[in-house]
Amino acid sequence: MRYEPAPLTRHLRVRQDRGHTVLEFRGEIDIAAAAEIVPHLDMATTDPKARIVIDLTRVEFFDCSGLRLLYRARHRTADGAGSLRLVCAHPLTLRMLRITGLSRLLPPWPTLEAALGRPESASGPA
Repeated sequence: MRYEPAPLTRHLRVRQDRGHTVLEFRGEIDIAAAAEIVPHLDMATTDPKARIVIDLTRVEFFDCSGLRLLYRARHRTADGAGSLRLVCAHPLTLRMLRITGLSRLLPPWPTLEAALGRPESASGPA
């Protein structure tokens, strides 16, 4: 049996997996959810060597507030020696990522296993 920590908020659970900090967004990611998530996102991205995965698998709704969270994480990790990976397979969210150009900056992985299973030198999905 695998222990899963309690959610930090209704919209976020943070855990460690294979040397990465996984931030699992949940439910409806709107302006209210973003306000709950920001402090935890900032804490996770403080270390310039942090290896972060943002998992959108359990997201039901994702608006521009969610995009701002992703841009914020990307900005906070871009200059460090760590990494940031995004897990997303939802067609509408993927479309938003493509339209905004964020998918070029933060290529989405189809599953958490794929994002965690790649060597650190890989910069995105093949």
